[in-house]
Amino acid sequence: MKPSDASAGACSTSLGLLFRQLRDAMWARMERELAAAGHELTFSQYVTMKKLAGGCTAGVTDLARAADLNPGAMTRLLDRLEARGLLVRVADPGDRRALHIHLTDAGRAMWRDVDQCGRRVRERAFHGMDEATRAQLTGLLERARDNLLSPD
Repeated sequence: MKPSDASAGACSTSLGLLFRQLRDAMWARMERELAAAGHELTFSQYVTMKKLAGGCTAGVTDLARAADLNPGAMTRLLDRLEARGLLVRVADPGDRRALHIHLTDAGRAMWRDVDQCGRRVRERAFHGMDEATRAQLTGLLERARDNLLSPD
């Protein structure tokens, strides 16, 4: 393939479509990794556990925002994870209406394994790229994201 052919092909793929394909391919690979490790998690459950594993004390609204769900859907998701013994909801002593959500010991143990699945997926995505290329790609993607998020 000539360089002009490669650039013509790149121009025919829209940036938004490429981002969507990348996201979908990463999640499909992650689902296979999780299944091979014996874990059944949806993308939203994964995002929720990741946020909680980061040590933040989160409420339903914060978690819903992170997982791009409405609060009602997040409550149902939390119900399922709690029924599996992966998290616990604790009343805020300073605000009876608020709950703090934490991973249980079982949830933290599962997260350590799930996080390893994520590391394998990231390594697969970066296969054949040296550290400088990985850093450059990550920086460019962050810049594109930030450009789209910044006010006009």
